[in-house]
Amino acid sequence: MRFSVWPTPTRPWSEFLAMALHAEAAGFDGVWCSDHFMPLNPTEADNPVLECWSVLAGTAAAVPRVRLGAIVTGNTYRHPAVLANMAATIDHISGGRLVMGLGAGWQENEHTAYGIEFGTVGERLRKLEEACQIVKGLFEQSRTTFAGRYYTLQDAPMEPKPVQARVPLLIGGGGERVTMRIAAQYADEWNIWGLPDLLAQKGTVLEAHCDKLGRDPSSIERSAQALLYLGDDRKWLDERKGRAAAFPAIVGTPAEVQDVIGAYRDAGVDEFIIPAFNLGPPERAAGTLQRFSEEVAPAFR
Repeated sequence: MRFSVWPTPTRPWSEFLAMALHAEAAGFDGVWCSDHFMPLNPTEADNPVLECWSVLAGTAAAVPRVRLGAIVTGNTYRHPAVLANMAATIDHISGGRLVMGLGAGWQENEHTAYGIEFGTVGERLRKLEEACQIVKGLFEQSRTTFAGRYYTLQDAPMEPKPVQARVPLLIGGGGERVTMRIAAQYADEWNIWGLPDLLAQKGTVLEAHCDKLGRDPSSIERSAQALLYLGDDRKWLDERKGRAAAFPAIVGTPAEVQDVIGAYRDAGVDEFIIPAFNLGPPERAAGTLQRFSEEVAPAFR
């Protein structure tokens, strides 16, 4: 299995970079960044948020080993041809380490604030499917012509091509009827929030879509993330277990967390991603990541 870190872009760039460098030094395999321009909570709307693809470019230049990607890019925010050019450039800056994370987009307040068309769920998913075709076409073909419902390209070049012969396209989302069908058709990797039971259930859905499309499901890597509360203080751990949470969470000692990661592995997960926004101040977060790297991850290398 691979293990990666998701530093929060709501913290200063110096902290994001320090966590990325620490993750690399600690043996993690990847660094991810979320793609938003403002918080979801209206009371926090003026809080700072670093722009995802600028962060990826800076990280690509400053952190020399790990894989890098957006988890995931909101397709509605950028024309897919512009995004493909950005991605190819960052693949060059990184020496071929980019993962092209892409999703339909969901945070409506950003669209309202910036005057970006939001549309219905169906419209955003149809745009996502067209974007997958455009990005892959620009990456792989000398010229791309595309006539879709939402996007049109006419004999479009894109040079330089990415360093990687095939930039992994990661599709994020768990919508079983459409999103996962798009993942089954176009993705090299698929990502979702969730605990092992959900990953196992969703995995069967992905496999069913692959079967209908005639695709080998083993050709699509799977990744997941959940909040991590790692420690030895039973009272502190029990308090975290008792809290109602908006996100799935793993709470336990290193041995207990290792059992959960084993369940992810058994559910077919290739990469587990640790978000940092609940890990506390930088020094404490670094300690948690170090313990995970030293006391949990080695069992799955």
